[in-house]
Order: sequence, then structure tokens, then C-alpha cells
Amino acid sequence: MSRSHSMIHPQKFVLLFIGLCLIIPSLLFAQSYDLLLKDGHVIDPKNGIDGIYDIAISEGTIAIVQEEISEADAEKVVDASGLYVTPGIIDMHSHNYYGTEPNRAYSNGFNALPPDGFTFRSGVTTVVDVGGAGWRNFQHFKSQVIDRSQTRMLAFINIVGDGMSGVPEQNLDDMDPRMTSIVANQHEEIVGVKIAHYNGRDWEPYHRTVEAAERADIPVMVDFGGAIPPLPLDSLLHDVLRPGDIYTHVYGGGVEVRQAVIDENGKLREGMLEAQENGIIYDVGHGGGSFFYSVAVPAIEQGLWPNTISTDIHVGSMNDGMKDMANLMSKFMNMGMTLQEVIEASTWKPAQVIKREELGHLTEGAVADISVFSLQEGDFKFLDAREFSLPGTQKLQPELTIRAGNVVWDLNGLAATPYEEE
Repeated sequence: MSRSHSMIHPQKFVLLFIGLCLIIPSLLFAQSYDLLLKDGHVIDPKNGIDGIYDIAISEGTIAIVQEEISEADAEKVVDASGLYVTPGIIDMHSHNYYGTEPNRAYSNGFNALPPDGFTFRSGVTTVVDVGGAGWRNFQHFKSQVIDRSQTRMLAFINIVGDGMSGVPEQNLDDMDPRMTSIVANQHEEIVGVKIAHYNGRDWEPYHRTVEAAERADIPVMVDFGGAIPPLPLDSLLHDVLRPGDIYTHVYGGGVEVRQAVIDENGKLREGMLEAQENGIIYDVGHGGGSFFYSVAVPAIEQGLWPNTISTDIHVGSMNDGMKDMANLMSKFMNMGMTLQEVIEASTWKPAQVIKREELGHLTEGAVADISVFSLQEGDFKFLDAREFSLPGTQKLQPELTIRAGNVVWDLNGLAATPYEEE
């Protein structure tokens, strides 16, 4: 080949040089991030972050968290100064298998709620339906709710094949550990096995629930049922459940058919603190009838704090003393938990409990589920499930919720473009 053929023609070289001059600056100065949260007080318990930081989001994930990120690198900038920025809140006890079937309670019935209408506005990005569906109807629950929701939907499968539909929860013949575990292993959304509302002095339903969970390597959640005389709570916590299993409605009970964690004199029952030390998870599960100051106040004064904060949200509880996750988190702040402790019990700790440790934190590369709160100061009152009130001076207000990098709740237009009339 001659030398003239191996060299670039001068005119082509000039055109190539001009093209590179146009392209290189655009590459160097291209916006790297889709969204940048500036100067917020970031609380990320998993990573030990508690201070003023910037968070950049790119393609639905956390790109970087550091003290200073240039605004020029982001397509959209949100001023989060004076606000608290946390991982997306995880509500580990909710009821979302909604439907219109009569007499179906929380299993394709009227008592459950479509998640997207009640999650983002309270800072929640992930909910766990607890027991709405069993192995017989989980696929219907998945197609009707899970697959149609923008909220991340996880679930505890009911040990009763028919789910949480009311009276059938007493049907021992429909408590099949093998079938329950088979369906649990088929669906990544299933993170545990639930037993609820069983009435009777028979431990067999609880043993079957544990067997199903062992087969699927997932935890158990117990909504302790009723019996006359009541079954001993310490036996459930020490002899039936395993470390990592969950006792929900921890501040409920105290009625004729169910023991509370305190006795009739307001003293913690023997073994309550030891069970927690041995790995039993105490979950709030406030609900419409499972959180009483008469139990919670003395229990907390004696050192029994919750591991996880959850709502037990359904049609009744959302309009009662519980209201929503933000209100519940505020309630526990005013009962003595620090903001940092409340955030951990609503993000990283539940993620660990349900073995979904990709959630509940702001690690670089993690999904960009983020909640932004203002902390209001004033005179507030917080109700329990009997509508007794306690005063408080602090209240969390959800300002902005981000799910997988997308703004899904914006109370005061933090991420909006100001309107300018022409």
C-alpha cells in the first residue's frame, strides 16, 4: 500500500478535529445525575450516617452520598435544607389484599386497602401484607394487588390456605405446612408465614406455622389468638417461636382471652425481656385494637422497646388512633425513642427481619427509595387504640417520597418547577 493511501486526508482530519471539539465538551460537562437532594440531614442507620449530606440519584439507584455534590451535575435539584432525609420507610405490618367480596375481611374483602393510596403520602415505599392470602389464593393476590402497585409489595403468607378471611382462620384442616412452603418458595415476594386470630388452647396451629417457615427458611409472624384461660405468652415466646420470629401487637392484649406483656399489676411478665434478648422480634402492629397506653407505657418504662415499628393499617385503623406510619413514628418519638432510633426501627431493622437487606438504606448502588420529612414542633396529642391521648411536642411531616428514583409524593412542591406566567 502506498503512503498516500495510509494517511488521513487533510480535509477529513480537519472535520474529525472539529467533531471532537464539539463532542468532548458535551461529554465532559454532561449532567451525570437525574436528581440531587441538597443539604438535607441524612439519617442512614445501616451506614452510620447522621449529618448534612447530598444524595445523587441516577437511573433509579443511589449514585453517591457525600458532603458536597455540584448542582451542575444534576438535571433536577431539590433543596432539602432543614429537612430529614431517610431510606424509604418499610411498613412491616399492613393489610392490602383489597377486594369487594363480602365476608372476606382482609382476603379480597372490604377491610384491606390498595397500597398506593396510603403509602407514599406517609413516607412509605415498601409494605408487607401480613396474612391476607394463603397458598390457595396467593396467585390472585399477586395479580390483583402486587403486580399492579407502584409501592413495593411483599407478603407474609397465611398458614391457612384460604387466607385472612375471618372464621376460616380457625380451620386446622386448612393449615398445610407443605403447601404453604411450596407457594412461599415459588414467590420472591413472600418473606414470612403468618398466623392470626386462632381461638383455642391448641398449640398445633403455631407449630404448623413454624414448620412451614422452616421449610421455606423465612420467619414467622404471630398475631396471638384467644383462649379461656389464655395461653401463656412466655410459652409462645420461649418454647414455640425461634430467634428471628416476630411477635406483633406487642403492646396489645391485657384482655380476658389474651395475656399482655405486663401482668395485672403493670409488671413485665417473666421472660419478656429475655425473649427479646434471645432474638424474638417485638413488632408494634398498632392497628385499631392492638396498642394501648396502659400496656405500652409501663412496658417501655421497664425497658421493653419495640424492635420494629409498623401500622397494621386497614380501613378501621387508618381512621382511628393509629392514622399512618408518620404519625406512629412521631408517637414513639414522643414516648422516648430518638429520631434515629425511630428511623432504624422503620427502615433498616425491618429489612433485616424480613431478610431483604437490599432495602432500608442509602448505600451507593441501592434502589433509590427515599423519604424526606420535616420535623414540626408544637403541642400535639397522640391517641392509642382506646382513644386515650398522650401529649407530644414533635411530629414528623412527610414532604417528599421517592420510589426507585421517581418522585411519587411531593407535599409542598419541593421537586416541582416553579410556574412563571408569560
